[in-house]
Amino acid sequence: MHNTREPRVHPIPILALRPTQMTVGMREVEEKRKRFRQSGTRKKQEELIGKHMIPVVFGPDERYYVVDHHHLARALLDEEIKDILVIVIGDLRMVAKDAFWGVMDNKRWVYPYDAKGERRHFKDLPKSIRELKDDPYRSLAGELRRAGGFAKDTTPFSEFLWADFLRRQVPRKLIEKDFGHALEKALQAAKSHDAIYLPGWCGPAADD
Repeated sequence: MHNTREPRVHPIPILALRPTQMTVGMREVEEKRKRFRQSGTRKKQEELIGKHMIPVVFGPDERYYVVDHHHLARALLDEEIKDILVIVIGDLRMVAKDAFWGVMDNKRWVYPYDAKGERRHFKDLPKSIRELKDDPYRSLAGELRRAGGFAKDTTPFSEFLWADFLRRQVPRKLIEKDFGHALEKALQAAKSHDAIYLPGWCGPAADD
């Protein structure tokens, strides 16, 4: 199977990209939009886009399926950027259409969980980046990592695993009303042994 990372020479319309997850943290999307606007001139913005290519899988329907950087793609779309470069990390054009999502799931290239953390059918995945829903816990998990609550990890969808953990630790209303306080509670929870199974856990060392 062809898995070479292969940058596309020609830009792909962001709206033509198919998501492999159902949600993003809109707070995180807004932060990326802000950083993009503050990056400088249009030329510098174009350079920034060129440095952050979107990893995709080429599907049997000749569509590109995003396997990472959904937040960036959504932020650029909201900033009215129409096209972006992609890197093909997997070519599944030879796979039968009815087997495609099973292969994607097996390779951990899809995360079909909704904003409540409940698994949904693959047909419920959004058809475009614009249709991604907000999950406040995904925003909290992203901020938790930046605050040192856990380490960046190569485990696929690791921040969603943390988001699902936080769903049981921090009330949603607190995230919406007082994000700073919610982050404090998240940091406490992240250092506990209840989180030891999560990717990137860096809680306190065990006593000798």
